[in-house]
Amino acid sequence: MGHKLVGILLNADMHRGVPRLKTGQESLSNYEEAAAAYGLVPCFLKLADIDTDTGFSAAYIKGANGYKSVVVPTPAVIHNRAIYSKNSPGMQRLLKHYPLIFNTCNRYGKDEIHQLLEKNTELREYLPVTTRVSGLKEMMNLYPDLILKPCRGSIGNGVMRLVRKGAQRWTLSYLSPSMQRWRSIPVNQAALPQALRARLTSVPYLVQERIPLAEIGGRPFDLRVTVQRGWGGDWQVTGLFAKLAAPGGFVSNIARGGEALSSSLALEKAFSRSTAAHIRMSVEILSLAIARCLEQDLPGLADIGLDIGITKDGRLFFIECNGRDQRYGFHKAGLTEIWKDSYRRPMGYARFLIETNSTVYNSY
Repeated sequence: MGHKLVGILLNADMHRGVPRLKTGQESLSNYEEAAAAYGLVPCFLKLADIDTDTGFSAAYIKGANGYKSVVVPTPAVIHNRAIYSKNSPGMQRLLKHYPLIFNTCNRYGKDEIHQLLEKNTELREYLPVTTRVSGLKEMMNLYPDLILKPCRGSIGNGVMRLVRKGAQRWTLSYLSPSMQRWRSIPVNQAALPQALRARLTSVPYLVQERIPLAEIGGRPFDLRVTVQRGWGGDWQVTGLFAKLAAPGGFVSNIARGGEALSSSLALEKAFSRSTAAHIRMSVEILSLAIARCLEQDLPGLADIGLDIGITKDGRLFFIECNGRDQRYGFHKAGLTEIWKDSYRRPMGYARFLIETNSTVYNSY
């Protein structure tokens, strides 16, 4: 064919589903279409099948009869969609041989991201007051509404809320073990329940002031902003959509009953049209500033999803950064072309890396 290869690195479970087209929320057809637009052939890899000694890998490539595993020269440019920390031995080994891997690490602690952004004086005003769980009682003295979240984790797992009801009385809300509904129990500030204390010490937690988010019909929402490098290497906002919390809930994660909406629709329900347009532009400017700040300390960063909260009076707050952006929210919000763009842009960046590195050349 003469088309250049681009690697898409997947976790083993998702990789196993490629020939059956069972890859969860990851769209193989979007990868094929996006890669073809840049003269690339996507090959789907897992770490165990990359032989750094020989320079060859077993990879799934689409043929006339579907996806088959074939042996190919390991692509010199790889987009990491698997979950690896920066200390992963396998990823470190791979980087020694194939340095053009973008989003090499996509699992960062919420505390780590907060500390990096806090160093930037221009971004500091957009950060909620945050501390480690050791400062919980002090935060309870200062703020009437708190969010407790694990430093690591996603889709709302382990998130809790503390709301003051009186001098020493609070209500703790959390997702029940069955993951079917939110539960609330009374808590005495002077004597936190043993179960809560055990949970907070089992894994690292952050404590944040809860931002009074704008609401639609009594349901809070925030914005997911996909920020990616594309052709040319510069950061661009690919798109954004609103995540509306489930009725009675306080987290907006789609996996926790949240609903995906067009950002324009959500903002115009909560604000006037002119205010909504101003907020949207401000969110995009803030998101680009955050991406450019983080890239200074996080090598290989190229594809992230940012959660940005808006208060009822239009103030913006950074909530968290997702190193492996779950792009399917665009699809659920009916934003099909933006969903496809979220695949096109990384493929454009891959082609850019190939073109600007003369030693990179693997064809199929």
